Amino acid sequence: MKSLLLLSILAVLAMATLCYESHESMESYEISPFINRRNANIFISPQQRWRAKAQERVRERTKPAYEISREACDDYKLCERYAMVYGYNAAYNRYFRQRRGGK
Repeated sequence: MKSLLLLSILAVLAMATLCYESHESMESYEISPFINRRNANIFISPQQRWRAKAQERVRERTKPAYEISREACDDYKLCERYAMVYGYNAAYNRYFRQRRGGK
């Protein structure tokens, strides 16, 4: 009888410790992971947004030639398949250099 009482007390203590719901486990229920469209732009100020657009324009103008050729090849499915086997430089030369009067 004493062992049954001791076993039941241990079971209640184990259940209380394992089933305790702490504050950390409730954090995921407090905030929704999705945000509506009106509040989506709150995180970036207008000045930061303008600066990011200006930096993107500079990056577009100063792209290396290999990156431009890779983007052109990514837009054309046959070129992209060829690039997976032979590389982007060879694929670009095959599909786009000949059209510009290379050969």
